[in-house]
Amino acid sequence: MAARSRLEQITAMLQDEPNDPELRYMLAMEYVSAGSDAEAVRCFEELMQRCPDYAPGFHMAARTLLRLNRVDQTRDVLKRGIAVATRKNDLHAAGEMQELLASLEV
Repeated sequence: MAARSRLEQITAMLQDEPNDPELRYMLAMEYVSAGSDAEAVRCFEELMQRCPDYAPGFHMAARTLLRLNRVDQTRDVLKRGIAVATRKNDLHAAGEMQELLASLEV
């Protein structure tokens, strides 16, 4: 019997913990690693909906949207993510997202 892939393992764990932000983030990042940015965005959107205070999800969602050339959505996600990170006093994440947002304004 073949070992389950990391993607299958994460999906199985999400059955028991559907609102676990780290598992949802890992799932999205598996799709990023596989080059499936559209599927990754879908996973990041679900993460942001279920776990709206998880700042890393906003940052990586924005980067993924940008690779898909969805610039307006990227800006929106970054603005929301900066607000979340600032509220949680995660100045590092807020700064990284602010930097990315500023790069889109040039």
